[in-house]
Amino acid sequence: EKDAEAMERSVKALNDQIASDQRNLNTDKKKLSEMKSDFVNNMTHELKTPISTISLAGQMLSDPSISKSPTTIAHLSEVITEESKRLRFQVEKVLHLSVIDDASATLNFTEVDANDIISGVVNTFKLKVEKLGGRLSTNLGATDARVTVDEMQFTNVIFNLLDNALKYMRENTDPELEIDTLDQPGNRLEIRVKDNGIGIRKEDVKRIFEKFYRVSTGNRHDVKGFGLGLAYVRKMINVFGGTISVESEFGKGSTFVIDLPLSKSASRKD
Repeated sequence: EKDAEAMERSVKALNDQIASDQRNLNTDKKKLSEMKSDFVNNMTHELKTPISTISLAGQMLSDPSISKSPTTIAHLSEVITEESKRLRFQVEKVLHLSVIDDASATLNFTEVDANDIISGVVNTFKLKVEKLGGRLSTNLGATDARVTVDEMQFTNVIFNLLDNALKYMRENTDPELEIDTLDQPGNRLEIRVKDNGIGIRKEDVKRIFEKFYRVSTGNRHDVKGFGLGLAYVRKMINVFGGTISVESEFGKGSTFVIDLPLSKSASRKD
């Protein structure tokens, strides 16, 4: 009789555990479904907006009732150019999915000077920052910044971090962005991307590098994205043999810190 009761308790405990596991599984499935739905909705918005803008600008150029002054043509041409760049950038973000999921994706590793790459990105990106009344500065203090990376992917990583900084800028505050490079012991390079944006809450910091995860933006309702940028950034930095972390104070800004090994040919002495 005691054996039967013990068996019954064991069976009940097992059934309870199975029920609990099932509830957890259902919860995880629901969260995944919500994340995928959010991704599709954001992707649709991100792709439709520049397409609509380009279409409108094209219609205005072909509309005989609209004056075709040099100023108007120049303005509409600039709109089409900028929105085309935006559209291409969003398409590249979707393509990053394959890179994130497939670690064996073909990458072209070469030795590059990180300071040179960052300078090139900054020269292109600072126009966007200045249009918002902000400033993008650099302090490329690393004496040897040679790293072995895929140049295109590394460039995209820097673009992603800067774009992310602008995306989460504070309202009524001119954006202040800064990129620094520093020598680190053990033949390593540190890259710091700093902003004065809305910052990240402690509960979000642990998850910001997860695919499809997007942090809460409080009263900011204009922030759109796929939740892929930082997942892609971490994946690439890991593939390059480095690490990435974030230092953030909610309401004041964030600093993303990349640590990379120098190329074998680098001869810096600590």
